[in-house]
Amino acid sequence: MTKNMGSADRIIRVLIAIAFVTLYLTGVISGIWGIVLIVLSIVFVGTSLISFCPLYLPLGLSTLRKNLASKK
Repeated sequence: MTKNMGSADRIIRVLIAIAFVTLYLTGVISGIWGIVLIVLSIVFVGTSLISFCPLYLPLGLSTLRKNLASKK
């Protein structure tokens, strides 16, 4: 699996996941939408940890810098 996420992309995903979890835990969003946000948070953190986004692959996207992408 080739990495296709840069560090800025990974940090943004983790911050969004933290915001989603905070919204759920404070009761701002609940019910089915709260569950959707928790699942999305898990996906964001997981993809950040492995530096690979499956959605980027068919779209041909990569947020890695060119010199870093060529070394891996």
